Amino acid sequence: MGLPGHRRTSSHKHRRASHFALTAPALAIEKETGKVHRPHRAAPKATGYRGIPIHVKGAERKLRKLLDKTKAKPTEHTHTHDEKSKAQKPSTAAKKKPVVKSRKKETKKEGN
Repeated sequence: MGLPGHRRTSSHKHRRASHFALTAPALAIEKETGKVHRPHRAAPKATGYRGIPIHVKGAERKLRKLLDKTKAKPTEHTHTHDEKSKAQKPSTAAKKKPVVKSRKKETKKEGN
């Protein structure tokens, strides 16, 4: 079994470790959307790269869902607000929660 012939000095260790430094990744900007991505790769959630369409699983469903969210909602009510219907419904402010006594206090009173 081989053993090291000489002690590795700190300067040799630092010289060897100088190659381990991290470098910043190269990034590119998508011309159409302005998203940042790795070069020669499609941007995240992209539907095409350099004019070539990319098949994305469920893309049509996601697009329909997004369009449904952005549709304008009706601003007019289809029902009427009558004074009778307001009088029948109890208001939430009038309701009071029942007060529950803790059992610890009751046991102390009984023990004395």
